[in-house]
Amino acid sequence: MLKRGALVATLCLAGCGGSADDAGELNAAAGPSATSGWTIAPDGNLNDFFECLEAAGMALVSAHRGGPYPGLPENAVETMDAIMTDLPAIMEIDVATSADGVLYLMHDDTLERTTTGSGKADALTWDEIKNLRLEDEDGAVTNFAPARFDEALAWAKGRTLLQVDFKRSTRYEDVANEINRQDAEDQVILIAYSMASAAKLHRLMPSAMISVSVNSQSEINRAVAVGVPATRLMGFTGTEEPRPRLFSVLNNRDIEVIFGTLGGRTSIDNVIARSGEEDRYAEIAAAGVDIIATDRPRQAFAALAQAGRAPEDGVCGISKR
Repeated sequence: MLKRGALVATLCLAGCGGSADDAGELNAAAGPSATSGWTIAPDGNLNDFFECLEAAGMALVSAHRGGPYPGLPENAVETMDAIMTDLPAIMEIDVATSADGVLYLMHDDTLERTTTGSGKADALTWDEIKNLRLEDEDGAVTNFAPARFDEALAWAKGRTLLQVDFKRSTRYEDVANEINRQDAEDQVILIAYSMASAAKLHRLMPSAMISVSVNSQSEINRAVAVGVPATRLMGFTGTEEPRPRLFSVLNNRDIEVIFGTLGGRTSIDNVIARSGEEDRYAEIAAAGVDIIATDRPRQAFAALAQAGRAPEDGVCGISKR
């Protein structure tokens, strides 16, 4: 059901400063047809790619929900393209399923917050969903429509990696079928919320990387015990405080470390934004983190670059054109 009758395009470009925020707004107009920007295109095994970055002392940022920004809504290909124009980032996306079985990008169980529609996200057919328009975080309606998962996966090919979060309406098998159809196991990181889920995802996509929450050595052992090799695992270590000892354990087991600065008002992202202590991102990377999952990808990347920890053009399959 449509929530509004009128569509209002609100890509407002602000100011002429040189900040990362200004750059994002100016690049928003480029859209998916932009011919400049970054690419993350590892040649082969993703584990080797992350080991290469670790050896070079570099950390990646993962743009939570694709890096939404004023005028650029979450889980939109246009938003992700704007991010990649400015910096090399992994894109975290959410995959929901329409009433008629089409996989598409949507975080919430309902449509009100992020689209011009209303009701449950899995209650409408794709023909109904594709005619909605996405809203940015301020509730402004954009010209962008929800994207199918297959479109996002095709866009990411040779451009970046997708970190895939599964919504309750979505079957692992359906996502696996599309990833396998596009021969894209080497460009995804799959998010599992239990060891059983991790084992199932590994059976469906044995070459894909799987992110699973770990808090101790014993949880690492459990993940390996259910059949997921350490070289296919990535450890999500929470969002509270960095834990260098746990990071060291994971790195010693050849398991990449993900740490989240994202979240609500008390998140590390918001604490940094209020305090202005942007160098904290670099401190987190220096503690042994390979991927910083953040709601502030541009600012996190700028801080990493300032400290010499951001990926550079020509390193480990990352390039800027």
